[in-house]
Amino acid sequence: MSQSVTAYERGTARNIDLLGYASVLLAVACWGMSGVFVKFVLAAGDVSALALAFWRDLTTFLVLLLGLRLLCPDWLRVERGDLIWLVGLGGSLGAFHVFWNLVVMLNGAAVATVQQAAMPSIVAVVAWLAWREPLTGRKILAIVLTFVGTVLVSGVDGLGQADVTFAGFLVGLGTPLTYAGWNLFGKKVRGQYGPLTALTYGFGFAALALFPFQFFTPQPWPVPLPALPWFAGLIIIATIVPFSVYTFALGRLEAGVASILAMAEIAVVAVYAYFLLDERMTIEQVFGAVLVVVGVLMLSWRGRKQRAPGGG
Repeated sequence: MSQSVTAYERGTARNIDLLGYASVLLAVACWGMSGVFVKFVLAAGDVSALALAFWRDLTTFLVLLLGLRLLCPDWLRVERGDLIWLVGLGGSLGAFHVFWNLVVMLNGAAVATVQQAAMPSIVAVVAWLAWREPLTGRKILAIVLTFVGTVLVSGVDGLGQADVTFAGFLVGLGTPLTYAGWNLFGKKVRGQYGPLTALTYGFGFAALALFPFQFFTPQPWPVPLPALPWFAGLIIIATIVPFSVYTFALGRLEAGVASILAMAEIAVVAVYAYFLLDERMTIEQVFGAVLVVVGVLMLSWRGRKQRAPGGG
């Protein structure tokens, strides 16, 4: 079976939109569980966020490597000239985890979430410059709506009380840049390889990027025993499944569109926190979640509008 993007995967615009959008939204639903699993892992034992990020990436890499080695060894073969893009994919993913942990420690979770929400605009502009993906008014409005919605979901009161230093601001810039980086590198490598191939190398290089930081944080082996079921959920449900289907979607959608759709995670996390963690939402947060959903639906409506003349 070929690793390259198949003719079926390119398909018609109608099928690409439907399956691509569904793949991103499935990824978002699974990514939204990440915070739940992380919270239970951290509650079950003394695991630092930095160590958890490393073990998450390393374990994911080993699971994918073993699975492909046993089932589809040919998928592990890559061209030497493509290694630089795979290193970029993994390096940006690992760097994102580092920047995310640092910005949460320096600025708080609310500010970190808002800074991360700048990612779709970076992806849209770079994709426009690099691949001539259209930068339409509808796409720009969707970016604005998802950003404003993210600010409201993160909590205006919490943002107003945050004490953001200049160092915190600079570190915070690394979060959307590295988040955007792995989206763009992922889009690039999906032109040549299947999602599992790209992710195997990506998580391998991500673990290497995180490894030097492990000398400065406590290291359980690898997580406390009571945390293992939650850690397994983090690896399978919140990592392997969503990253696989999202990378698959990058082969079918514009990078700018996929990155905006991914911001629906903000609304999903808020809903999960309400129902699973008993965290109450204010009216502002509910309105913010609605804005995020509206921004995402605008892209879906654009797809339906473009397909209408073709019927079906």
